[in-house]
Amino acid sequence: MKPRRLGAWLVIVFGVLYFFVPLLGTFEFSLRLLRGVYSVAAYRIVLADPRFAATVTYSTVLALATIVMGVALVVPTAYWIQLRLPRMRPVVEFITLLPLVIPAIVLVFGYLRIYNSSSALPLTGSARTTDLLLMFSYVTLALPYMYRAVDNGLRAIDVRTLTEAAQSLGAGWSTILLRVILPNVRVAVLSGAFLTFAIVIGEFTMASLLDRPALSIISFAITWACMGFIQVFGRGAPGQVAGAH
Repeated sequence: MKPRRLGAWLVIVFGVLYFFVPLLGTFEFSLRLLRGVYSVAAYRIVLADPRFAATVTYSTVLALATIVMGVALVVPTAYWIQLRLPRMRPVVEFITLLPLVIPAIVLVFGYLRIYNSSSALPLTGSARTTDLLLMFSYVTLALPYMYRAVDNGLRAIDVRTLTEAAQSLGAGWSTILLRVILPNVRVAVLSGAFLTFAIVIGEFTMASLLDRPALSIISFAITWACMGFIQVFGRGAPGQVAGAH
């Protein structure tokens, strides 16, 4: 075996061990509810608990709301930068990277300090406003992934030509965005949406500190399912022209 190929395989093996050994340990621990016996009793208890169904429903609705808000924010922004402000791309990319370097616990304590019940904008005073604050928090956490997915999709198509062709046919900006640009980046948007869904379902720190329902180990299965969906939907050919005829 060539040294280069051997090195690549060693990296793959190390990565697999690094990611899967902790998950395997967590799964093994979850099977030891009864001392000295491996069983799925813990999972039966959790799945039979009515609070579990309520938590799953809450997390799913919050994830869908986060996806809608993230798409509404990112797609027009990335489109306008691609079309009119290409020099601003490094600045926007830097801004969207900040959630990756700022820990979630720092973000949530900042939110609690700014939006507590004694502030000018008390978003933690009720359950509904706290849900709204949590949704915006998740939009921030998912911003690096959603923005890069959409930006890569826009780079794969000729945005300027599609825009000029649509304008020559009398289309307005909303029509161009919804019926020309969005169909052409649907695979990228779906990839960003599944990543966002996985982040919201698997995130625990913000939800727990804001006193909202949160999932834990079972969310790993949902996260891996989202990764599988990304692989399935990501096979669509990029740069396919749609909606411009």
